[in-house]
Amino acid sequence: MNIIFYTILFIIAVFLPKGIQAQTPLLSERIPILKSYDQNHLHRIALPIGGIGTGTVSLGGNGALKDWEIMNVPAKGYSTVTTGNDAPFFAIYTKKKNTAANTKALLGPIDFADYQHYEGRSVNHHGFPRFRNASFETSYPFGIVNLSDKTMPVKVKIVGYNPLIPTNSDASGIPIAILNYEVENTSTEEIEVAISGNIRNFIGKDGSNFTSDWKGDFIPKGEKYNKNEYRESDQLKGIYMYSDSVDKNDAAWGTFAISTPNDLNSKITYRTSSVKNDWYNSTLNFWDEFSENGLLVEKEKQIDPDPLASLAVKKTLKVGEKKTFTFYLTWNFPNRYAWSTEKLKNFYATQYTDAWDVITKEVDQLPLLTNQTLDFVTAFVNSSYSAQVKEAALFNISTLRSQTVFRIEDGKMFGWEGIMDRKGSCFGSCTHVWNYEQTTPFLFNDLAMGMREVEFDYALSDNGHMGFRTKLPLQKGASGIDLAAADGQMGTIMKFYREWQLSGDAAFLEKWWPKVKLALSYAWIENGWDGNQDGVMEGVQHNTMDVEYYGPNPQMQIWYLGALKAAEKMANQVNDKAFAKKCTQLFDYGSEWTDTHLFNGEYYEQKIQMPTSKADIPKGLIQGYRRNGLDLDDPFYQLASGCLVDQLVGQYMAHILGLGYLVKEKNVKTTLESILKYNQKEDMFEHFNNMRSYTMGDEKALLMASWPKGGRPRVPFPYWAEVMTGFEYTAAIGMLYEGMEAEGLRTIKNIRDRYDGKKRNPFDEAECGHHYARAMASWAGILAESDFNYSGVNKSIQFIEKEGNYFWANGSAWGSCSIEKEDEEYTVELNVKYGVLKVKSIKIGEQIKYYKSVKEVTVDDEPLVFKLKNTL
Repeated sequence: MNIIFYTILFIIAVFLPKGIQAQTPLLSERIPILKSYDQNHLHRIALPIGGIGTGTVSLGGNGALKDWEIMNVPAKGYSTVTTGNDAPFFAIYTKKKNTAANTKALLGPIDFADYQHYEGRSVNHHGFPRFRNASFETSYPFGIVNLSDKTMPVKVKIVGYNPLIPTNSDASGIPIAILNYEVENTSTEEIEVAISGNIRNFIGKDGSNFTSDWKGDFIPKGEKYNKNEYRESDQLKGIYMYSDSVDKNDAAWGTFAISTPNDLNSKITYRTSSVKNDWYNSTLNFWDEFSENGLLVEKEKQIDPDPLASLAVKKTLKVGEKKTFTFYLTWNFPNRYAWSTEKLKNFYATQYTDAWDVITKEVDQLPLLTNQTLDFVTAFVNSSYSAQVKEAALFNISTLRSQTVFRIEDGKMFGWEGIMDRKGSCFGSCTHVWNYEQTTPFLFNDLAMGMREVEFDYALSDNGHMGFRTKLPLQKGASGIDLAAADGQMGTIMKFYREWQLSGDAAFLEKWWPKVKLALSYAWIENGWDGNQDGVMEGVQHNTMDVEYYGPNPQMQIWYLGALKAAEKMANQVNDKAFAKKCTQLFDYGSEWTDTHLFNGEYYEQKIQMPTSKADIPKGLIQGYRRNGLDLDDPFYQLASGCLVDQLVGQYMAHILGLGYLVKEKNVKTTLESILKYNQKEDMFEHFNNMRSYTMGDEKALLMASWPKGGRPRVPFPYWAEVMTGFEYTAAIGMLYEGMEAEGLRTIKNIRDRYDGKKRNPFDEAECGHHYARAMASWAGILAESDFNYSGVNKSIQFIEKEGNYFWANGSAWGSCSIEKEDEEYTVELNVKYGVLKVKSIKIGEQIKYYKSVKEVTVDDEPLVFKLKNTL
């Protein structure tokens, strides 16, 4: 191998055309591309760059930096200034000998949809020269913008990202956006190239506080005498932004920095401010100065309250040469209020003192963290999963980095359901929404375990009532709201089982079992969900449709069966035999009853069963105003005989957890076939929807509900006519588990076709808000296609009996499993790419490889390789 390698190097050195340099591969050349978007599909693209719980700034499909959401609040469309030429931007200067220089913003063309505006300021940087050609490539968390122009002697690739390393939540939670501007000299002679990053000091301005002028412009305010300070070290040069005048308790108070490596082969210049910005003169002043020679000259005095900082890097590129211009954007905004009236502190702010401290501490680690991120993306993209499954699973990880998610001082993670443009949407880590998602537990099990701790230690009261939303700041036993959701509470029991199994943490189960048991037992209170304790939920059931169902229905009932099955296994583990026996009895009766009474031959439906009187409904199961307005003879918001898209959500969860079938197997498949038959829409032209439209025109989707047998309630549950991706994923992944591969993949593809970059942002699946948590159900597509299951309790791992290369992750380690077939044997190779995998048995289909003792496999160990017979 060494002889071949050095021979290739010799050939390259001898035969490479003179003037063209052999180079180490650039970062963009090392990223395997999962999805590409042409110039007609860039308008909506906004890839969030930032860490878990840190906020983000997004890289637009044309290279723009948009949605500046680093200051503890959602900020869609916010660019730190009034829309115009003052927004943050990067520019490039090029110069050939004896030729005039050329300067452009590092941006692609403006979309035609943005041409019209009352004052000619429809988008940021409307007045800057731009590149004529742009495209976008991505494998999240990497985004690559390709820019070229016939007037420029260069091609540019903008590579934006933040480290993302499954199982390492801290390394995946750094408040940094890394921007690599890779420039290629496409001319026939040597050129000078400079790139400058330019941003106003926006400390104090998060977009939530604003005024308006006579034109009606949005004018953010909050900055007060902000200051920029040039800093340098052996490793870095940059500009540190701060304010001594903004209230230090404000969520918008903090620090920001733009920096670049201190490269001795580059000329680095800067300005901490510009001339006074009357009539946009500071932008003009910058452009003139930078366009002269690609250099900047420091100004003596900072005049504006939000002074414009500029940092430029200049290099010489030979013919055909490619060089990278690297910039780091770092921040530290410690104060978060979220849904609390009291100030909370961001976890990341406990790790760093300020924005400059972020880059100072992390700069030496960034090459390693980048390589580990590349390892993850490469292993994932090169796996054998279907393209639409990989896209849905990978791109929706971005929700964990959006303002939907945050971490408080002790590291616990919380989430809105999603976010609106300026506000969080539906507070409290809502149990019935977060029940669906699988990204957090399988990639960051420590964060998922923390969420379970919050549910059972803070949101659970002494009688077992769990408020399905958690208030902040946390108070033990007093942080839940006064309404319990049947699906939310049953789902938390299944989630707890999942976290225990994935972690294998016996102490975790021992500690929390009494409260898990209490939460399940709450179903049996008098007149409660299953007040007569027969395994069937007949009581009033608040649920994820934001209403109460009256009487048995598949959605709540199958969640309940799943909770009983999971609790039975946990009870046996802690030797609580009596409780295990009760769970078994309730499950057996409830499962049979469900198939007998709710399955109508095609799907499961609701049997409306009203309480005798409003007074019979226990406190905490229905909101007061709904109790008062309830019509016992004609209740609003029911499902009745409808075919619900996610009626098998409990079964979906049971498959993920390896709990087997909760109802008859044949009925499950029949139901999924019926959902496709009755809820699938080939287009929306003839569809009536009185609520929200997340699908339009010729787009294909699964409706939330249909009534093929008639009997639609006069006023059905509110979202009956809508389409929402998290629910669609639940059905689609159920299809994958039932062998309906073509149907499941088509359903997922329909979702992703709607998020095509032109119509919608591929990194922002919406429901009640952007970056909706339920959409992270998409990760379960990976689990279904590989039949992956891991038990840290039994130290067992499982994959499908099918040739392929399967990426896997169990929340504390990740890697790949390669399965190759030859004659009547499978050769299996199990690799660990990160973390430690503890394994005693490996199951491939029905065949199991046992080891005499537990193997602890790490990235440094040889893979586990063995052969198994083909049983298919």
